[in-house]
Amino acid sequence: MKLHAMEFIPFGKTHTLQKTPIILFLLGTFALLLLTIIPLCYPLLGYPLYQNFSKSPPSSSLGSKDDHVLLATKCDIFSGEWVPNPEAPYYTNTTCWAIHEHQNCMKYGRSDTEFMKWRWKPDECELPVFDPAEFLEIVRGKSMAFVGDSVGRNQMQALICLLSRVEYPIDVSYTPDEQFKRWRYPSYNFTMATFWSPYLVKEEEADANGPTHTGLFNLYLDQFNEEWTTQIEEFNYLIINAGHWFFRPCVYYENHQIVGCRYCLRDNVTDLPMSYGYRKAFRTAFRAINSLENFKGITFLRTFAPSHYENGEWDQGGDCLRTRPFRTNETKLEGINLELYVTQLEEFKIAEMEGKKRGLKFRLLDTTQAMLLRPDGHPSRYGHWPHENVTLHNDCVHWCLPGPIDTWSDFLLEMLKMEGGGHDESSYQEKFHSSDWKMKLR
Repeated sequence: MKLHAMEFIPFGKTHTLQKTPIILFLLGTFALLLLTIIPLCYPLLGYPLYQNFSKSPPSSSLGSKDDHVLLATKCDIFSGEWVPNPEAPYYTNTTCWAIHEHQNCMKYGRSDTEFMKWRWKPDECELPVFDPAEFLEIVRGKSMAFVGDSVGRNQMQALICLLSRVEYPIDVSYTPDEQFKRWRYPSYNFTMATFWSPYLVKEEEADANGPTHTGLFNLYLDQFNEEWTTQIEEFNYLIINAGHWFFRPCVYYENHQIVGCRYCLRDNVTDLPMSYGYRKAFRTAFRAINSLENFKGITFLRTFAPSHYENGEWDQGGDCLRTRPFRTNETKLEGINLELYVTQLEEFKIAEMEGKKRGLKFRLLDTTQAMLLRPDGHPSRYGHWPHENVTLHNDCVHWCLPGPIDTWSDFLLEMLKMEGGGHDESSYQEKFHSSDWKMKLR
């Protein structure tokens, strides 16, 4: 997929400009138009991410809780910076049993603790720190499903840890398979479930080794993955994600025929860009959701969270050793990360429009900018003991717990509050800037 921020037709050698007032006026008008449009294309040109189109008074003027709600409706909570938070973290690896071993950074010897002591500060308002009691009251009698890869599971485990200050869930899983877990909070009749589907569509492992020793997968890009699509109709909230598995070698199938692949190294099979399979997978996943007769829930797309390998790829000595967040002017979304992000936005927009016809809601849980700025939040070598033989020796994909991924729960709670607060669709769009304005990235 090629991204075209703008297309200009340059003046050729056969064109001449006459120095007349009309031409000067036209040039002046064009210059003003250019200065107006360029900021809409800032990721491609090196501008800070996600300019905020609405203004509100500074956070120091916030008064009552009602005042906060009023101001927050005029603020994009996903555009901001990380600021120090000495009160964090709100749980530890000794108080929460839900932390996956590979994200238990403190257990495995990470000595610095500053990466846990930051909070997300939107540009134009305050984002409240996650309140577990408030969250559980909002979801009382409801259910939430996480569909996707291990970063999605990482998110659910962070949420369980944050909620542990109020209550721990009980395991009500239908299967011993750890990839398909269900947890219930008995005091609130709230259920959370995770469905493993790293490609979102039907897939199978064709070769456990493959060209890069990470497996070779057949992806059936136009077929539903029924392991989750047949299970979600009962859920009130659905959070889907996919990303890093698409970097692996894959063979793409459509209509039961091979249409190409990503780095499969097979004769007579066309090598296609990763975004091809990524786009088709999201399109099929969204089509599955919109085709379910009895599904009435809200679908959240959790956007791509970039990895932070430096000085090499994951299998070539790359690592993530920084100990502080970036500022927005110190990095930018670019290359394949930008391509995958824009692909998500485009497919989300299509699904959102289709969903409206059935009265379904689609929401963008846009974690991309916030996580782009957190190279310090990954396990690196602290997800296992030094002597262990693991595939991902330096993990710069997942997130330490506690850590910056806890902020995803801050985002989620704020979005749920808007859903249940009697706000109309226009006020929701204003606060969370649904994909309408972000599509201007193209």
